[in-house]
Amino acid sequence: MKARGTVGLSLRDRSRGMVYLADEGSEFDAPIDVVWKYLTEGSAHDRVHRSTRNGRFEPLTHSSFTYAAEREVDGAWQAEAMRITVLEPVAIATVFLEGPFAGSKMVYVYKPRGARTGIDVYGDFTSASLAPERLERAIRSMLDTEFREDAGPIARLAASR
Repeated sequence: MKARGTVGLSLRDRSRGMVYLADEGSEFDAPIDVVWKYLTEGSAHDRVHRSTRNGRFEPLTHSSFTYAAEREVDGAWQAEAMRITVLEPVAIATVFLEGPFAGSKMVYVYKPRGARTGIDVYGDFTSASLAPERLERAIRSMLDTEFREDAGPIARLAASR
């Protein structure tokens, strides 16, 4: 398993607290079909993430849903809501509707690499409650934590095949 890739963040508009993110080069130690099986298992995948709690899914269409939960951000639990669109096997697009990242948008792009799966993340983040420097740290922390929490179960699922 390769750790998080190179994180290239550039603050685009400090006055509005916006941060653009390009995180490329991470890999899961499993083929893409295993990664998607894990990602689309719903509540089992949700339970792995200790940085969120009390998650609720609400279907919107065959490929999108809303997800509301509490997320630990900058040391405090905060309510959030997202609209998530799954474009299997290529990408997952997320729009933050409520919470500390409301108005932010990001996309995870998955790339088959034989026995591994590449994952790149691109996003434009904003926050009414976090200054740009704190927002940047919170984004990095969120992505690093989610990657670490997913990597183990994905590798175990691949090994069990």
